Amino acid sequence: MKTPTFLLLAGLLAATALPATAADQGKAPAYTPLRPVNECLRPDRVNEWYVVDNTTVIARTGPDRYLIKLQAKCPYLGIGQNLSFRPNRANLAAGMGAMCGEAGETLASRDQPPCGVQSIAKIDKAQFDALGRKASKHGTQP
Repeated sequence: MKTPTFLLLAGLLAATALPATAADQGKAPAYTPLRPVNECLRPDRVNEWYVVDNTTVIARTGPDRYLIKLQAKCPYLGIGQNLSFRPNRANLAAGMGAMCGEAGETLASRDQPPCGVQSIAKIDKAQFDALGRKASKHGTQP
């Protein structure tokens, strides 16, 4: 008597779990932060940046180069050669000030409200140079 009940419950659980599992596969996580934290972009060290398109920015901090993808289109980013890199409040409170591609990080310009960062990844010099040639706007930080 217990075996059929157990099989029925196991079948029901499997049937309800399959759609959720199938939906989760193929979906990228909302945020995949850059790790370890010492590899993250430090806004206070940015000395060169380029707005490649409405959703892509690249930045250089000395020898390190970063690809920054935005959550939405930001058409006025970088106008007036102004770009602000803003870490999330948690990293500021922890004294790190690093941007790793976590929730709450933004880029902003004088004429563009803050744009949410989706991801940050390190790239090599060749990738940085190729993307920089395609850029619509660029600037340097003081």
